[in-house]
Amino acid sequence: MNSLKLGLPSWLLVMLAAQAFAAVTVSSPANGSDVTTPFALTASASSCSSQAISAMGYSLDNSASTTIVVGTSLNASVTAATGVHTLHVKSWGNDGASCVTDVAITVQGAATSAAFSNTVSVTSPSSGASVMSPFALVASSASCAGNPTSAMGYSFDNSPSTTIVNATSIDTSVTAANGTHTLHVKAWGAGGGSCVTDADIVVTAPANAAVVPTGAISVSAIQALNTWQAVNDSAASGSSSGSDNLVGSPAYSGTARQFVTTFTNGGNERYYVSFGDDTQSTNFLYDTWVYLTSSSSQLANLEMDMNQTMPNGQTAIFGFQCDGYNSTWDYTANKGTPQNPIDAWVNSTASCNPRNWSINTWHHIQISYSRDDSGNITYNAVWFDDVQQNINATVNSAFALGWAPSLLTNFQVDGLGPSGTTTIYMDDLTIYRW
Repeated sequence: MNSLKLGLPSWLLVMLAAQAFAAVTVSSPANGSDVTTPFALTASASSCSSQAISAMGYSLDNSASTTIVVGTSLNASVTAATGVHTLHVKSWGNDGASCVTDVAITVQGAATSAAFSNTVSVTSPSSGASVMSPFALVASSASCAGNPTSAMGYSFDNSPSTTIVNATSIDTSVTAANGTHTLHVKAWGAGGGSCVTDADIVVTAPANAAVVPTGAISVSAIQALNTWQAVNDSAASGSSSGSDNLVGSPAYSGTARQFVTTFTNGGNERYYVSFGDDTQSTNFLYDTWVYLTSSSSQLANLEMDMNQTMPNGQTAIFGFQCDGYNSTWDYTANKGTPQNPIDAWVNSTASCNPRNWSINTWHHIQISYSRDDSGNITYNAVWFDDVQQNINATVNSAFALGWAPSLLTNFQVDGLGPSGTTTIYMDDLTIYRW
């Protein structure tokens, strides 16, 4: 779950100022109920004043602080002081409408130590284990504090953020930074009780993991930016149209972007977003998770690019794709000059075909590259599911495009065959630079 505390973006401030009262469905806690802290908040909204939902959130009493979650549902662990409170559960429409449902609760204090018993069974990882990130978390809880379990969740160390699952079991892939951690695996009973089992783990990197130096600049959750755009690649054959939106499932981090592309005659759709302005950095690591569905049988190539305006005003194009026609990872090169460019794909010796990727599962993709001041780009290596393949190729890829300073990333979906529709998900897109 990605949440934000106020200060809020201006579009949300406008929504908050025009708050209206309408039906937001709150599954838990029930109005008038007694709860212990922290308690599980579960809510959803299908529309607000006939507008599609763009975000939800909650606040307590007269607090000026609202926790915001992008999406149509809320699954949160909420901490509150002992006493009587009004919980304001909110939703916002994509055209500015604001709706809220109020829930009266009485917080009876933290659950007693007796409630924090081993009613949460953690199958994996075992306490004291060394694991590589991401690792499998498998746990279950039939009951908690004498009540049937209504939800489970997990958090790390002293983090205030808890991932919530509305089920009596968890079977998921979890990402964590290298080092020693305490994993808190939690359950909440239908009557409000809380239970937890802790597992002390040591997270290690894969033997050939990509290395990001200390002090590198990173932009994370790029897939969640609300400025993504889609356009048909008119330089390719055929035609295409595409739509993209944020979804909560399937999701790796909690907020994934769904790309739905319809094409004819092998048409290509390019999705892109600007995420910064930096002309000085010369080293980059592109790091994301991708989820394919059965529609990948109609996927020719999957392209993951980055563009950077350099100090000389030219644009370095870091083009990289999994090529289903040649079963290779490809990179781009300018085989002309910056003023008269000839943009060409070059096949590497590293193998890749998106139609061979397992479907309905998250795949970890990392791409390392660097440049000099003339736009000579070295494609260093690519990691697929933490398995490294070296590229070690240097080519010129500088283009005199007249762009203003910008960092921009493309996610291009190329269709295969006379016509079809593909659905692909991206999550946890982070680009490091130094």
